[in-house]
Amino acid sequence: MSEGLNRVLLLGNLTSDPELRFTQGGQAVLNIRMATNESYLDKDKVRRERTDFHTVTVWGKRGEALSKILAKGSSLFVEGSLRTSSYDDRDGNKRTKTEVIANNVILAGGKRGQSNAEEPAERGQSSGGGYGGGAASAPAPEPGVDPGFGSDDDIPF
Repeated sequence: MSEGLNRVLLLGNLTSDPELRFTQGGQAVLNIRMATNESYLDKDKVRRERTDFHTVTVWGKRGEALSKILAKGSSLFVEGSLRTSSYDDRDGNKRTKTEVIANNVILAGGKRGQSNAEEPAERGQSSGGGYGGGAASAPAPEPGVDPGFGSDDDIPF
């Protein structure tokens, strides 16, 4: 028998400001609502657009850090897995919810309607992000400044 695969990739925009909470044990939990858009042709060859809404949860220090820089309209790339749980509502009805548990979050640009040139100054970050691994890159050195790599003579082999 083979293992299954539970993987989700989303590229979209936040529909509201993120909500940071803490568990009783002090663990940070960031809840994000995000929308993704898909364009398609219907059976009459008319272009249509469909918007889906997703609940994303980011745990731990990554969630805390993201809560400080994300806002409604932020564009994100999220990688994670689906988790479905059930609960009883106030009226005693059984409800289920499906959410994305994020293990990688990459800032995909500025807020909607804002140019990327404005974004780094507002956030104090490079436009590539850096929260969530894989997206961080070292800032480019200023022209005429030695980035500290030395010359080939400094390499010991």
